[in-house]
Amino acid sequence: MQRECREDNKIIRNLNMDKHQGIKGLFFDFDGVITTEKNGSPSIVSYISKETNISYEIVENAYYKHNNDLLYGTITHRDMWNQFCIDICQSLDISILEKAFLNVTFDEKMIGYIKERHNNYLIGMITDNKADRIDTIVNNSVLKELLDIVIISANVHSRKSERKIFEEALKQSGLKAEECVFIDNTASNLVKPSEMGFTTIYFDDEKRDFNSLYCY
Repeated sequence: MQRECREDNKIIRNLNMDKHQGIKGLFFDFDGVITTEKNGSPSIVSYISKETNISYEIVENAYYKHNNDLLYGTITHRDMWNQFCIDICQSLDISILEKAFLNVTFDEKMIGYIKERHNNYLIGMITDNKADRIDTIVNNSVLKELLDIVIISANVHSRKSERKIFEEALKQSGLKAEECVFIDNTASNLVKPSEMGFTTIYFDDEKRDFNSLYCY
């Protein structure tokens, strides 16, 4: 079934887009949805580059060779840190990562949206991310009070191109896919949950258009 939500003379088409249709859980991606930065890894690289005066490209190359393994949780930052330091030709204390993790900008409008709906829906996050990064951010921000469930790819060893990460969200929430909405700024990340029965919303991280969310 397709619903139409109208706001500011626009028609926003979404599937099952209000709680009268049985929606009980709202799940958000992190980078590009809750934050204004499109991706998380560049924010880490940027912070380390600025703090050490090492070129962005050198830090990027040294970090990204480990990125997929970090996202899948097959290694941690501690596992790769020695090699990373060798590759950037500088010995850094791993504690620099905490501030690098916190180098994010929350979209205050999105935070406000979540706050307004926190009492009516289960609120969760599903993100392709490093576990230590998200744990640090959540534990040091308003998200600690707003998120009921946090599903991180590194913890479940599954990315959003696979069913497992979404199955874990359903398991922890006790909800059915048809009772959940998933919001992401990458269209390809919406394919698998849509196949499973989630209502999915593409959130353009450049336009940051909230119209499709206001169907709730």
